[in-house]
Amino acid sequence: MHYGILCCAATCAMMLSSCATNLASLPDRSAGQIDASYTMHKDVAYGADPEQVMDIYLSKTAASFGKRNYTIVFLHGGAYYLSDKTEEEKYIEPYLRKGLNVVNLNYRLKRGITAATSDLPLALNFLQDHNEAYPLKLDNIIVTGFSAGAQIATNVGLAQNNPSFPDRLDPGIRIVGIINFSGPVDQLDVIEQIFVDHEYELFSAAGKALFPEEGYAAPETVAVYEPVNYFDRNDPPVFLWHGGQDDQIPPDTFRAFTGKFRAEKDVLQYVPEGKHSPTSEELAAAYAGIFAFLDALDR
Repeated sequence: MHYGILCCAATCAMMLSSCATNLASLPDRSAGQIDASYTMHKDVAYGADPEQVMDIYLSKTAASFGKRNYTIVFLHGGAYYLSDKTEEEKYIEPYLRKGLNVVNLNYRLKRGITAATSDLPLALNFLQDHNEAYPLKLDNIIVTGFSAGAQIATNVGLAQNNPSFPDRLDPGIRIVGIINFSGPVDQLDVIEQIFVDHEYELFSAAGKALFPEEGYAAPETVAVYEPVNYFDRNDPPVFLWHGGQDDQIPPDTFRAFTGKFRAEKDVLQYVPEGKHSPTSEELAAAYAGIFAFLDALDR
């Protein structure tokens, strides 16, 4: 009898796995199909600050994707100082064309890395508390971002199994993958100095605002927000895109981080001629790799 139960469980597991949608092979939806297949909630407040808002795209079909019913949470770039979720929608459009649930997140600007980083756990905990209103699958989250947003996503995604990290996720929330476009992962002190000493006043102001209460931040403060310090074998898989000609985040600052990559889990898409922002062609190639990465997460 026990053998029969085990066989039945194994068969069910295989059936569930085989029923999981292959995202890479799904045809892209048109703009009209996207409008018809989503319920959209714009500027949902998850905190008291006016900048603590997010757009939620609830898919009418993602529940049928099985294990690949991911909740994509994206954070924009802008050196923790400027920009907005509406300015980088090109990074969420590929997910919408596949029919995945998406959250496009704003966070507090000009308040430094500490405040900006804490907004991601705050938003995820809000979604857990309001899951009846926004029925997202919160034990199957992909955190992603560009530049500063990618640093936040990577730091929070890797640090959740480290009890020393100050911002915690509530029980039931699980990050299963991280997608980083040009986001700092190490040597934030080097990046801070590049920005502070920059010839353009806007860049310099952004650099001075990274750790606004300290001037040049102490090493122990910087270390809390360097993803490299949390990376271990039990962390979610990472997909990292970065360009060899990035003039904002030096390519050398990725070496220690990518040196920790696990061959069976993590993906590096290094573009030798790439700059800080991928071109449209580079972005298309990146998303081809990203959907293959997402399809492989449950194997």
